[in-house]
Amino acid sequence: MDKKAHINIWYFVGAMLFVLAFQWWIGQKQVETVPYSEFQNLLKSGKIAEIAIAQDSIRGELRQPLPDGRKYIYTVRVEPDFADDLAKYDVEFTGVVESNFISNLLSWILPAVMFFGLWYFLIRKVAEKQGFGGGFMTVGKNKAKIAVEKDIQVTFDDVAGVDEAKQELQEVVTFLKDPDQYGRLGAHIPKGVLLVGPPGTGKTLLARAVAGEAGVPFFSINGSEFVEMFVGVGAARVRDLFDQARKNAPCIIFVDEMDALGRARGINSMGGGADEKEQTLNQLLAELDGFDPSTGVVLLAATNRPEVLDPALLRAGRFDRQILVDRPDKTGRAKILKVHMRKIKPGTDVSIDEIAALTAGFSGADLANLVNEAAIMATRRDAESVSMDDFTRALERIIAGLEKRSRVLSPQERKTVAYHETGHALVTLALPGTDTVHKISIIPRGIGSLGYNIQRPTEDRYLMTRTELENKMACLLGGRAAEVLVFGKISTGASNDLDKATDIARSMVMRYGMDDELGLATYDEERPLFLGGTTMQPPQTRRYSEQTAAQIDDAVRRLLNTAFERATAILKKNRTMLDQTAATLMEKETLTAAELPTPQGESIAVPGATQSDANE
Repeated sequence: MDKKAHINIWYFVGAMLFVLAFQWWIGQKQVETVPYSEFQNLLKSGKIAEIAIAQDSIRGELRQPLPDGRKYIYTVRVEPDFADDLAKYDVEFTGVVESNFISNLLSWILPAVMFFGLWYFLIRKVAEKQGFGGGFMTVGKNKAKIAVEKDIQVTFDDVAGVDEAKQELQEVVTFLKDPDQYGRLGAHIPKGVLLVGPPGTGKTLLARAVAGEAGVPFFSINGSEFVEMFVGVGAARVRDLFDQARKNAPCIIFVDEMDALGRARGINSMGGGADEKEQTLNQLLAELDGFDPSTGVVLLAATNRPEVLDPALLRAGRFDRQILVDRPDKTGRAKILKVHMRKIKPGTDVSIDEIAALTAGFSGADLANLVNEAAIMATRRDAESVSMDDFTRALERIIAGLEKRSRVLSPQERKTVAYHETGHALVTLALPGTDTVHKISIIPRGIGSLGYNIQRPTEDRYLMTRTELENKMACLLGGRAAEVLVFGKISTGASNDLDKATDIARSMVMRYGMDDELGLATYDEERPLFLGGTTMQPPQTRRYSEQTAAQIDDAVRRLLNTAFERATAILKKNRTMLDQTAATLMEKETLTAAELPTPQGESIAVPGATQSDANE
């Protein structure tokens, strides 16, 4: 407990003692204590106007004051029968209460002290949980973690795969090291830099690298830490943060998860909590308006939801520059893998280019996790180095989940899964422009996966044609087509394949304008809730008629039925190969690309393909 808290407690105790002593002194001056026998005489003589009887005492009010001016009397009660006996012998008698001043004092002050102590304890616990380490009076202080120059060991050499972002931030480093260089021609550094990108792409690492390169203090705080249960705390914390930054200039302020602090005003604004958030945002806007870039303080922020930020926050003069930190391409993934492999001992058979090709869509955090998982697997088998097989098994664990060899399938289920996965692989190998099959397996993994099929993209793709999307749907439906062709019945194993194929077909019709009957109009109103996310925001209104909705459903069904017919036709043509490969898969449980045969492709034109698609 600090010195100020001690002083406050003693003030309270002293005030309580003063009040109790004053009341006791006043009572002693106004009340005359008399023996019980005298009280009886006063009562019999009619001099007492009113009495108040307690369990151990009697208080009375006289009709006429005593010579000393006292009008009230006090006496201790005595048993009536014993009092009569004493009165017969003309004996003066009175009663005694077996208590003292200390007990009376404790009966008043002890409950008060206990109440005050409980109140102080609860308030202090609440303050500590809210991060107010110095007590309740520190609610307006910021909780930013300050890292001095020697604590920042991260530089741009530790950040790979985001060369464009590093180039943009290099200007910030140059300004922090030599502010006069920009002032020479009248330019000034941007007040704020907003790093935008999906989760795990290295936004926080980039901000720390800027501080490490410039060798300046680094204030790091999460956007959610500005908003607390106490009204006005967020605004006070923003003021305190900028005050501390100015005192430590040159320095960097980094606000992570900026969407928690800078959400647009008016979005779900109901209740006092929303008012508190708006006050905090208004204070941040005011601080940015009064922010002098020449002081050497740079504000960096990161978010994966830029669409929910307040427009006033993004205008020029506040966050002047927005930098996209996206998922890396194949070259970027290779660079990131090299950075993380410095911490482990890779084997001579490890191919970084092959791992980069297998990890399309991985972020920097995903790649760091992959390297760590591979190192764990190598340690588990007590190896001297991390082999390529460790990386492959780590990748399979991340993509498909943990192996469930304890999950025993019946012979019929095992056969169904084998034909299902073989159907996927043969249709994929038969169609042009599809991803290369890397491995198929019937070893159960994860929560509900009874088998898996890993495909390796030949290159990073940013556009897909209509034919390629139709081929992808056929590959997804190859497993269901094999089940129908071989067993004449279907199972629940294709549920995930059906979901993905339906999403592709619906996107082709509603988003990409790839249906001849519906034309070039788009009808899709669902959008991802955040960058890189798969959770979609449901549409609030529908901008098309019931007739158009029926046409959309018909077009989606046509695309799916056509893809299923193509997959079935390919498997019929390669039926012998399907049976042989499925039998080998049941025997070995896992087949690599080198062990898979090359099936015959389609001999007829793709149904529904346009002339432009055929020429691609």
